[in-house]
Amino acid sequence: MKFKIGDTIDNKQFGEGTILKIDGQFYVIKFLDSKYGIKKIHESCLVATSKQRALEYLRKALNDPSAEFRDGQFECIEKILQHKRILSVQRTGYGKSMIYFIATRLLRDQNKGPTLLISPLLSLMRNQITAAHNIGINAKSVNSTNTEDTYPILEDLKQNKIDLLIVSPERLNNDTFKQKFIPILSNIGLLVVDEAHCISDWGHDFRPDYKRITQLLNNMPSNIPVLATTATANKRVVEDIKKQIGSDLFIQRGSLVRSSLRLQNINLPQKAHRMAWLAQNIPLIKGSGIVYTLTQRDAEYVAKWLRFKGIEAKEYHADIDTKIKEQLETDLINNKIKVLVATVALGMGFDKSDLAFVIHFQRPASVVHYYQQVGRAGRGISEAYGILLHGKEDDEIAEYFLKKSFPPSFCIDQVLQILRHHNGLSITDMQQRINITKLMLEKTLKYLLVEDRSPILKYGYKYYLSVHANNYQYDVDSVNKIIEIRKKEQKQMQEYMNYKGCLMAFLQKALDDDSSQDCGKCSNCSETPLFSEVCNFDICNEATAFMKRNYHTIPPRKRMDGHIIPENEQAFDGRALCLWNDAGWGELVANGKYKFNNFDDELVDACVKMIGDWFNDASKPYPKWVTCIPSLSRPMLVPNFAERLAKKLNLPFIPCIKKIKQNKQQKQMENSCQQFLNVKDVFSIDTQNISQELLTQPCFLVDDVVDSRWTFTVVANMLMKVGCTGVYPLALAKNTTETE
Repeated sequence: MKFKIGDTIDNKQFGEGTILKIDGQFYVIKFLDSKYGIKKIHESCLVATSKQRALEYLRKALNDPSAEFRDGQFECIEKILQHKRILSVQRTGYGKSMIYFIATRLLRDQNKGPTLLISPLLSLMRNQITAAHNIGINAKSVNSTNTEDTYPILEDLKQNKIDLLIVSPERLNNDTFKQKFIPILSNIGLLVVDEAHCISDWGHDFRPDYKRITQLLNNMPSNIPVLATTATANKRVVEDIKKQIGSDLFIQRGSLVRSSLRLQNINLPQKAHRMAWLAQNIPLIKGSGIVYTLTQRDAEYVAKWLRFKGIEAKEYHADIDTKIKEQLETDLINNKIKVLVATVALGMGFDKSDLAFVIHFQRPASVVHYYQQVGRAGRGISEAYGILLHGKEDDEIAEYFLKKSFPPSFCIDQVLQILRHHNGLSITDMQQRINITKLMLEKTLKYLLVEDRSPILKYGYKYYLSVHANNYQYDVDSVNKIIEIRKKEQKQMQEYMNYKGCLMAFLQKALDDDSSQDCGKCSNCSETPLFSEVCNFDICNEATAFMKRNYHTIPPRKRMDGHIIPENEQAFDGRALCLWNDAGWGELVANGKYKFNNFDDELVDACVKMIGDWFNDASKPYPKWVTCIPSLSRPMLVPNFAERLAKKLNLPFIPCIKKIKQNKQQKQMENSCQQFLNVKDVFSIDTQNISQELLTQPCFLVDDVVDSRWTFTVVANMLMKVGCTGVYPLALAKNTTETE
């Protein structure tokens, strides 16, 4: 028989009395008037308290027999066991995940249902599943990358074999999940909302699908405990979360100071200077780390540069295959690579206890973004570095993302209007009818779907108006207020960049942490900078030359007008000399087009060199002639350049492509359908001035800027239909959309 502290017993072995704990020992004590009897009882005879069992699980998870709970950890676990709703706002690296792992284990010991964990990032899911297994929790995830496991996981849930199920908020709107999983999960033991700032309109990473969590909460029994966790919720966000999760929400806030982090800000406007700084200083830091960029293209660019300089670096962003990302995370954790150059795709929840540094190649849009990312470093080591570099493009990129954060009212209006005329449309159907990017169209539809009394419904792949459509009003004022907050956050980050006081204290105050004080470790608290702010002149020149050699592939489109293009009618891989208006050649291209109406001879020479590198293996048939895409607004700009290029290459220039009607600029067309329709019947091929023998040879097809690739696709297809055996697109610049 097992007893609990406080039990009154009458037992043959221990006698009569009450079980008490005195100075760490356990006794049966009998009180009688002024006398008492006492007998020692071994701990093995007692039922462990919740805290004792929780501590055992903690030590097992950490593989540390002396581990103790941090301030507030067990308090949260205890409230979960009491069926409360809790918001835990604690610093990065505090151990918020250990709270719900241990609570899950204790609830499962009580035969409660599984925990449902809503987690925003796949990298976070992978990390959590590994940690959960260490504590004996059978954790599974249902996400877009493991659809083949959906039904096996469903069967395991039915048989109560899964302790913790991890899903993304987007999964809550998946038809299979709603129909098959939600009924089973009606008996969950705990709901966890990780990175809970995402649930708030005012949070720095608001995601519309998080609104579905509020709907889920409203349909749950009130006695199911809820734990929401985040490291980056200021007072405004906390109040918003409280409104959505419940007014009885217990809020726990801890100090956000990261004592191991040493912070420094360095202003280097030119990309070449920042690239040189990275090449100089990363080898000086022991251990491995992360370099954050704001865009995918810069992640690839910087990683390539670091490899060129002999530093083991790999790029990491949302468009990289999931299996490759998993391997990259593992390689970084095991110190097999020096640095991952990453976008925010490697962010919340990624845990490497000995991460030695986080360097930002560009300035994030807000303090909360920065704190979240720099907080990856120094979790399990006494010293790590957080270095913030600043470039002249930072504000422009931040403004771009701000414009894309919420659908503008005209997108809302166009979607609702088109559904009024053609109710029941797929995304492809809508793209053919309205000039909105696919990304913004998807964002608009998602925003409308999660609205209270949503004006639209989704069945399968098609969207319909709901009964609420006629009364729907887009809350423009609310969106504008949020955008104004974002602008203030950008300004606050600019202030941080130039701040002369303690950098850690600035971050704490910005996140409404009242415990802020000077850290004594950042570059502003120290007498000398942590790292030199001077870049080596020779390495800067080397970085500039590298950028000028950083050519970009123009992959061919393989479908057109709803059909697969036969291989013998597709263009080959093309090349672009640079990115539009970027460092290297980009500014010279932009000035040539809009300032001088002429492309400098230096660009001709650069393209000749690019072509030499392009065809140096001689495995591809080399072009025998040059032609170009004509323009009615600037009739001589591209032909003049193409003719000079052909002369340098000792090839004939034949302007056989004619533009037969004016169209809009491709950059004004927002999606693929509109871009194709914009160039579909615009060009013709004049074969009168070219011999049949030459026409059947491969050619270079030259344009100044490539946007959507549709112009190259359509014209290359036309050339090959009249006999050309290969078309190599060549552009001076590639216009890219900034993506995370």
